[in-house]
Amino acid sequence: MKHTLLISLLLMVLFLGAQLIGLVVIDRYTQVKEVVRVDVERNIVVKEREITYSRLPYDIERPEFEKETSYIPIMIAILIATAISLLLIKFRVLKLWKTWFFLSVGLALLIAFSAFIHEILALILAIVLATIKVFRPNILVQNFTELFIYGGLAGIFVPILNLTSITILLVIVSLYDVIAVWKTKHMVKLAKFQYSTKTFAGLLIPYEIEKQKVKGGKEKRVEQRAILGGGDIGFPLLFMGVVLNNTNFLYATIVSLFATAALLILLLAGNKNKFYPAMPFLSIGCFVGFLSLFLL
Repeated sequence: MKHTLLISLLLMVLFLGAQLIGLVVIDRYTQVKEVVRVDVERNIVVKEREITYSRLPYDIERPEFEKETSYIPIMIAILIATAISLLLIKFRVLKLWKTWFFLSVGLALLIAFSAFIHEILALILAIVLATIKVFRPNILVQNFTELFIYGGLAGIFVPILNLTSITILLVIVSLYDVIAVWKTKHMVKLAKFQYSTKTFAGLLIPYEIEKQKVKGGKEKRVEQRAILGGGDIGFPLLFMGVVLNNTNFLYATIVSLFATAALLILLLAGNKNKFYPAMPFLSIGCFVGFLSLFLL
C-alpha cells in the first residue's frame, strides 16, 4: 500500500470532488438544445443535440482547433510547457516560475468561479486565493484551489475536443507519463521541485510522521506526503467533460466513479516511497467507465 488506508481514501475523495466540481463548471458553460429535423431522403424525424458554449469571463478566447485533431496542438503545448518548466528549474529562475504559476492558477480559478458568481467577484477571489497559494501556501488553500482549477481549464478545452480526440490524447499522455516517470524521470524531478518551492500543481496531503534513527542513536522525525499531480486530475476531467456533452451529467459521473476506483486501486497496490505514472490507470478507468454506459 502506497499510503495509509485513510490517506488513500482522502486522496480519492478529493480527486472525485475535483471531477464533480469540474463537471458542474463545464455544465454551466454549456447549453444543450434538442433540435428536431426532418430527414427527407429517409422520410423520418431526427432528433439531434445542438451544443453551444457560453463566453468565458472578460471575453477570454478559447483556442480555435479542429475537434478531430485538437489532441495534436494540445500535446505540443504540453511538451513545450514541460520543456520551459525544466529550463526554469535548471537555472533556478524562481521568480519567473512563481509568476507563471500565479498567472496560471489565477486564470483557471477565474474561469471556474465565474461559473457560479459574477466575474468581478470571481476575479477578486481568484487573485486572493492564487496569491495565498503561491506566496503564503498552506494545505487548506492548496487543496481547496485544486478542486476548482481543473474545472476552469476544462471550461477552455472541452469545447475543442470530441470523443475521438480526447481518447487519443489520453492514450498519448498515458504513454508519455510512463516514459516521464519511469524512463527519463523528469516528471519526478519536476514534482520534487514544485514541492520544495511550495508551488505544487496537484493534490497534496502531508500525513503521519515517521521516526528514523540517525547518527548518535538519535531519532529524526520525517514527514510523509501523498501527492497527485495536476495532469492526473485534469486529463480525466477533459474526458468526462466530453462524455457529459455527449450524454448527461449522470453518465459523466459514472465515468468519474470508475476513474476514482482506478486511482484507489493504484494507491492500494502501490509501494511506499515509489513514484508511479497514474495516467495509464486513470485512462483505463475512464475507458472502462465509458464502455459500462452501453450496459445501462
